[in-house]
Amino acid sequence: MTLPAAPASLIGADGQPLFGRYAGMAGGFDWSALAAPHARNALWRGFHHKRWHYVALSTEQVFCAVAIVDLGWIGTCFAYAFDRDDGDMLANFSQDGLPLTAARVAAHAGGRSTFKVKQTYINIEALDAGRYKLELDCPYLVIDAEFGPASAPPLLASGPVKNGSVHATQKSAGMPLSGEVKLWRGEYDLAGGVASFDYSNGLLARNTAWRWASAHNLELGFNLQAGYFGGHENALWLDGQVHALGPAHFIYDQADPLARWHIFTEDDLLELFFTPEGARRQDKNLVVAASRYVQPIGTFTGWVRSSADQPKRMVTQLVGVTEDHTSRW
Repeated sequence: MTLPAAPASLIGADGQPLFGRYAGMAGGFDWSALAAPHARNALWRGFHHKRWHYVALSTEQVFCAVAIVDLGWIGTCFAYAFDRDDGDMLANFSQDGLPLTAARVAAHAGGRSTFKVKQTYINIEALDAGRYKLELDCPYLVIDAEFGPASAPPLLASGPVKNGSVHATQKSAGMPLSGEVKLWRGEYDLAGGVASFDYSNGLLARNTAWRWASAHNLELGFNLQAGYFGGHENALWLDGQVHALGPAHFIYDQADPLARWHIFTEDDLLELFFTPEGARRQDKNLVVAASRYVQPIGTFTGWVRSSADQPKRMVTQLVGVTEDHTSRW
């Protein structure tokens, strides 16, 4: 089904969150305005408020991903560039820093997120008329990209979180991309590629885990998650509209994430097979926090449809990612 228009705020006048899935952008996520039973004190929010801003850039030759993350008590970022022709991870780095000083994640997806520490600088910024830019400069990788506008509205999803409080996310449709990536091997032209973003903001549990899949071209795209947020953010972009999808199932070998994945939704609107070409992995153990993360890059083949009475639309070699992530934060 198509989704209703996004509200200006996800918190009503009575302090209750407006849970659901919408089409469009929210103006902010002020969780301090929540009323019981979702309200939490400032100290609890300080440790449980998690925000991240993620951008994916895809061409036939290269796939890049960049993220800025604010965990409340620490900030971090990562970026990588993957050469799809030879399966080589050209650059892969991460950097930690203090929140508010090094890492600043926007209050909403239409704002500006930055990370600056030592020789690393990242800027993710909304421009005008649905356009965005990404700037990254670090010792291993330089990206200068612009993207947008999309031909379909973004997804706005909000819902409760077990052992946490509430969470909300904005996922974009695929957007036309331009710019360049500079690496030790040379320069990669991004013209003709596709970009997408994931902005997430919530009061999450101490232990959080998920499986995720995302892929886009300019006509079709999807976002799927199973884990801490249930099926709240599952969506399909097709024919200029964003449609809700049911709960998703991920069948894969956790010990071998580079083997083929099988992903489908319970509403019989999507069935895909994912063939990885490579992966970014990162495991951290900071005593008080830990994470296990792998993000395979590859292609999806299968079919999708916007409703059960519509014909199946074939998906062939659509570039994107899956993810298996477990955090104690």
